[in-house]
Amino acid sequence: MWAMSAVGYRRLGAAGSAAAAAGGWAAGTLPTRDPWGIWVPHGPGVTVAATVLAYLGLTLLVVAWWGYGRAGSSVRHTLVTLGWWAAPMLLAPPLFSADVYSYIAQGAMVLEGHDVYGAGPSVLDPGGVGGDAAASVGGHWTDTPAPYGPVFLVLAQAVTLATGGTMVPAVLGMRLIAVAALALIVWALRRLARDRGEDGERGALWLGALNPLLLMHVVGGMHNDGLMIALMLAGVVLARRGRWVAGSALVGLAMMVKSPAAVALLFIGVIVGRAAAGRPAVHRVVKGLVGPGLVAGAVAAGATLLAGTGFGWLRTQSVAGTIHTALSVTSDLGLLLGELLHALLGTDPDPVKTAVQRLGLAAALAVIAYLAWRSARGRPSPVHALGLALVALVVLSPMVQPWYLLWGTTVVAATAWDGRAGRVLAVLSAALVYETAPSGATPWYGFALAAVVGAAGTVLVRRSATARPDRTRVPAPRRAERHGARTP
Repeated sequence: MWAMSAVGYRRLGAAGSAAAAAGGWAAGTLPTRDPWGIWVPHGPGVTVAATVLAYLGLTLLVVAWWGYGRAGSSVRHTLVTLGWWAAPMLLAPPLFSADVYSYIAQGAMVLEGHDVYGAGPSVLDPGGVGGDAAASVGGHWTDTPAPYGPVFLVLAQAVTLATGGTMVPAVLGMRLIAVAALALIVWALRRLARDRGEDGERGALWLGALNPLLLMHVVGGMHNDGLMIALMLAGVVLARRGRWVAGSALVGLAMMVKSPAAVALLFIGVIVGRAAAGRPAVHRVVKGLVGPGLVAGAVAAGATLLAGTGFGWLRTQSVAGTIHTALSVTSDLGLLLGELLHALLGTDPDPVKTAVQRLGLAAALAVIAYLAWRSARGRPSPVHALGLALVALVVLSPMVQPWYLLWGTTVVAATAWDGRAGRVLAVLSAALVYETAPSGATPWYGFALAAVVGAAGTVLVRRSATARPDRTRVPAPRRAERHGARTP
């Protein structure tokens, strides 16, 4: 089989990243208005050519990432490779999403005293601070209240204040936050995987940080999911070290970026309960279930009061679920069933869709509770169970975007990057990175490319599994430890 050295894959990936970023200058998610005249639309011919270049670069990056994971390298080499692959995106326009414009516009709303949880960016003065960002926000998000917590909104406010809302510096300011989140993810992954040795750290970085889905959507697209993941992972690191109060506080901050981080509190509770072995069962259960939640709740309340944005985030958490995305299994099933009943009985399809979405969330909560119960009994480990729980939440959510897969993937990377779950998530990461175009649109051919890459990745994984044991897999004792044979 054709293969290169780790250095060769590093160079191939850097070339792919550079090509994807270069294509983004003409085919990326360009602002509607850029006073500096740097990120401006081009003719259709240039745009099509740039889109092809971006997809070509993305393919090179995916191939390089896949090969790099099997080439064998050191942790230091992997970190340098991460720098090579992320660098071309640092000055590029937004890639694969227009969400960063919503962030800047919402920061301007906070700055000007608007109720960011009661109105959308359309309330901003087109000629004022944040006006250019509001004009660039994707259609259905223009009048949508913010679903994000006050910690992130304060950061967006600070960027808007420092840059005056001017497009290029404001976007680059948000990218600084995304790069800082990536650095914190790297720090946390290394510490969560440290008990698995050099191979474990390298593999965790490969799946959790070097992942093209993360590079394109956190560094390139600047999604705040990166910051949520970073704070959540850092909180889990502290909890494993016995500092569960500080860890729960960090998870509280992560919740004030995006609410799904709250799932981590349950598994920090498992860590706390397992660490209290020998104490009465009631004491362990109460401390594990109540303690982390109280700490995170206090942090959330304090952050909200200090931010001055109000507690409107409590009522806007369901906003995203009103927007249909094709990757949501429950929304697709609900829509199909609703339309079928409408055709047969003439009933309104919307209540049916809503009911199926709620059943999906209820099923997700049941799976999360089951994983926590199993983990509390000794297997799998709380960290691994957290990763699986976040994956289940994404699969059963009423709205699913490709980068949501990173919630659980980054956690599983630290515990089972070379296991079955890690292999499945690696294939899905490689496939879903194609689903969104550089312009932020979701064209039909994106789904077709994702299907092809997913099928190819599945074949490669099966062949490598049946051919011979992977040299990068960790020894059996460590695999047993990972699934709960040792306490955190």
